[in-house]
Amino acid sequence: MPYVETADCRLHYEASGDGLPVVFVHESAADARQWRGQVAALSGRYRCIAYDARGYLPSDVPERDDAYGYEQAWRDLAAVVEQAAGGPAHIVGLSMGAYAGLMLALHRPELVRSLIFAGGGTGSTRQPNAMLAERMEALAQIFLQEGAAAAAARIADHPNREGFRRRDPKGWQAWFDDLCEHSALGMALTYRNYQGLRPSLYDYEDRLRRLDMPVLLCVGDEDPGCLEINLFLKEILPDAGLWMAPKSGHAINLEAPEAFNFMVGAFIDRVEGGAG
Repeated sequence: MPYVETADCRLHYEASGDGLPVVFVHESAADARQWRGQVAALSGRYRCIAYDARGYLPSDVPERDDAYGYEQAWRDLAAVVEQAAGGPAHIVGLSMGAYAGLMLALHRPELVRSLIFAGGGTGSTRQPNAMLAERMEALAQIFLQEGAAAAAARIADHPNREGFRRRDPKGWQAWFDDLCEHSALGMALTYRNYQGLRPSLYDYEDRLRRLDMPVLLCVGDEDPGCLEINLFLKEILPDAGLWMAPKSGHAINLEAPEAFNFMVGAFIDRVEGGAG
């Protein structure tokens, strides 16, 4: 299996197709497997790379709290772009992955051709969100004390996943089964240190107003935790479009795959054609 080497762990990735690189960055309740529909749709004209974040097998699972966090996440993404993509790439991130993509765009813009920011911004508030770290620590403890399956059931019971289960029971079950296979330790440390401690995107307003890069914001209309922040990002980002998927929750790439694939492909095509 191919791996990207970082300073403290290896990141497994899969690559398919030829052409300019597109790197897919998964959400916390997923892994590289959940991008297969997008890779199949886009690999006919782009080189598609999907990787597993640290803590997600078969990538390495560091056992220290300080090995996880949003800074490690965007630096890992930079390593994937440099080593697996070989240069600047279009970044397609979902939720946690969208956050990493946006941080990469802020810190290493030379590595990003464009950013698709999907289902991003959960937990970002204008005032300090003291409850976020508490909720993520509680979920981390379920992973550590009861195992991945018990924590997966808690994640799957969230209202922003209910429409997925109702409309596509088979697809929802496949996603849930994969989630139950995750490393309990890796997930616990991810939720505690990355999901629970990352800064609010509102804290980056000044820098985001200066981000001169094509961005496509994608959000499901049944994902209330992300609606306000995406409207805010649409307002302040200089070159951003906003697409809201009807009857879709958080896992927008799984819940509305055909529409999502079309929007992402058309956006990247426009960017490369100079009309982004």
